[in-house]
Amino acid sequence: MIQVRKTVFLSEVIETDSFGTPCAPVTRVAAAAVFRNPLAGRFENDLSPLFEIGAELGQRLAEQAVGLLKAPPVSYGKAAIVGASGDMEHGGAVIHPRLGAPMRAAAGGGAAVISSNVKIGAVGASIDLPLGHKDNPWSFDHFDTMTLSVPDGPAPDEIVMFIAYANRGRPIPRCGSGPVKT
Repeated sequence: MIQVRKTVFLSEVIETDSFGTPCAPVTRVAAAAVFRNPLAGRFENDLSPLFEIGAELGQRLAEQAVGLLKAPPVSYGKAAIVGASGDMEHGGAVIHPRLGAPMRAAAGGGAAVISSNVKIGAVGASIDLPLGHKDNPWSFDHFDTMTLSVPDGPAPDEIVMFIAYANRGRPIPRCGSGPVKT
């Protein structure tokens, strides 16, 4: 059974580029869940309990995050910070096998791989969550990052799982798209 200590939502609206030039507003929303890692402190080959947690938290958080976006999402990403008593594979098990389906469902589909990042971290550690276009993996203008943290997590026996969505690419993007591989 999953033991969620808390959930956190962050919504940001970017209205200018870093030089102060006004842009079409870019809204990015992140959701985080801080939960007890049932595998903390021990090596296990069977990581399926964490697969289930990723699926359940994805279902719980994705629709809420997209609702806060207030516009159709065009990009998304996911990340996890594992407390010091866990293993990097614990974070991978939470965000890879089962989290993508509820994220795609909340986004109205998605053909591209969901960008991700995992690390071991102390309480208050931050992580760079990569964002990428949900359908076009070669849209360079949608490569973006949210630096996220939860000030009191993860404790050594916890994991913080993050998901994020954005309604457009970077402010005033100028990189375009790469070659589409078939």
